[in-house]
Amino acid sequence: MTAPAATHTASWYPPEGLLQRGTLVLLPGRGEHPAVYERFGRRLAADAYVVHILDTGPGTQEERLVADIAQVTQGAAVPLVLAGSDTGALRALAAAVHPALHIDALLLAGTPHGVDGPSAALASDWDGELGARTACPTHRGRLDADPAFGRGSLADPVPTALTDAGERATAQLGPLPVLLVHGEADTVSPLPAVRRLASSLPGAVLATVADGRHDALNDISHRSVAATVVQWLERLRGGAHLPVVVTVTGTDTDLL
Repeated sequence: MTAPAATHTASWYPPEGLLQRGTLVLLPGRGEHPAVYERFGRRLAADAYVVHILDTGPGTQEERLVADIAQVTQGAAVPLVLAGSDTGALRALAAAVHPALHIDALLLAGTPHGVDGPSAALASDWDGELGARTACPTHRGRLDADPAFGRGSLADPVPTALTDAGERATAQLGPLPVLLVHGEADTVSPLPAVRRLASSLPGAVLATVADGRHDALNDISHRSVAATVVQWLERLRGGAHLPVVVTVTGTDTDLL
């Protein structure tokens, strides 16, 4: 991790000697802060992608967020991918159509949708929140020991303004490539609504994670998810039409 490039930004760069293959800027969700994504950032940086995680804590204004994105991406290696998890996915959607930014693609993980209050399946206690977030024992331990993590925030309703901004942006994205990563066992943002979102985006690819929970990038299948993201990034480098890089042939259609 390097010194911040913008206020409260964590960044990871490829090892010395590797050509930078692209840039990913990720916006965390409820309760999260940039350091929560250290494992994800290190893994993508090892594959020669620059990763910046911005702070999207309560009170973050859209224009300030857009300014921070513009700052860390000035002169950045392309393709430039804007990513988000949980409410950060909605922020990424809204920012992607901002005229001051020129985004090549979107990565959305655990995208929430408008509901009347928190999910009924989400327990109100800390163990319940951990269980809804991730089944990964390492990540659960990290969150449990993190005094900066916003416990209980996952039960907060998604702000209506954020949901509305995401819906408006969805209608404006056009064929922009979008990778949606979502856990099949997500009780916070159930999968059917995300399937509907994917079907409304011409450039969307939906990757669902078997038994996956809400924190799709930090769940127990984080290695497979990171590999899926890298494969998509490699396809993205070939152009917006996402050419196939590797074809796997076998009798089982779910080899990967």
